[in-house]
Amino acid sequence: MTQSNRIAVIGAGAWGTALAQILCAEGARVGLWARRDDVVTSINRAHDNTPCLPGIPLDPRLVASSDLEAIVTEADIVILAVPAQHVQSVALRLPRTTAPLVVAAKGFERRTHRLLGEVLADSLPHARLAFLTGPSFAVDVARGLPTAVTLAARAMAQANALAQALSTRRFRIYASDDVVGVQVGGGVKNVIAIACGIVIGRGLGDSARAALMTRGLAEMARLSVALGGRRETMMGLSGLGDLALTCSSAQSRNFALGLELGRGATLDSLLAGRRSVVEGVDTAAAVDTLARARGIDMPVTAAVTDVLHRAAPIDLAIRSLLSRPLKEEG
Repeated sequence: MTQSNRIAVIGAGAWGTALAQILCAEGARVGLWARRDDVVTSINRAHDNTPCLPGIPLDPRLVASSDLEAIVTEADIVILAVPAQHVQSVALRLPRTTAPLVVAAKGFERRTHRLLGEVLADSLPHARLAFLTGPSFAVDVARGLPTAVTLAARAMAQANALAQALSTRRFRIYASDDVVGVQVGGGVKNVIAIACGIVIGRGLGDSARAALMTRGLAEMARLSVALGGRRETMMGLSGLGDLALTCSSAQSRNFALGLELGRGATLDSLLAGRRSVVEGVDTAAAVDTLARARGIDMPVTAAVTDVLHRAAPIDLAIRSLLSRPLKEEG
């Protein structure tokens, strides 16, 4: 990475803090924006963010602030790491800057059923957007464990430049120009992870999970192509890679939520008082609406949406999937 870069990370949740931590540890000058003053104080004085990354000491050189304008105007690169449903509201508060804006959020906007890139193109028409996604748990990244992700921009030259600027020895970034495909993969895999969690929580076994992952990957590919992305992108880090990680570990908030739903918990009880965001809940509703409007066959997504938002009994949703007509694969 280029150590002379001044980097602003917007959002002091687990993912934003983890990105700020690894970049700061590599020698970049990093400013981390947090909405809450107590989080700012904890990062600057105690060098920790216990609610989001418990037990992980932060680099003393990492500077947090609640002054969004000061953080952004001094930056060469801005990373937007807030929850997907807050991307637009935070983006509208950003001061005008010529720095590229790297979106590290994953999901679809529930209100408009759009990709985050489409939302930001309206809110910030002059922004140079890029999208960072791929198989990565915040705690692994913050600890410096080896991780590989994708960064996409419309121009491959910009994607390569940002990948070089933000890569570290253990956080490897691979460039792409499929901005639609990487967003679809990063968003929809959270929905499939909820489905996989439900299946495991219901005691249906790993074979059923493998089947759901495979059919879920097909849904991701269909949606990507329909929105202008490439099918082959789903075979990479932002598709299959992210799907495999998110559907196979209780570290995944989406898989963990599905797991508890499968065991009989209610969605309201699981979300009540939660500090962290389970992106797949809102993304499921957005993608299901979009798929129905476009005539895109996404039965796993529809079943998850039925369970989460239409009070469908889990066993009924599973029976519906299992009773679909048999057809040729591919």
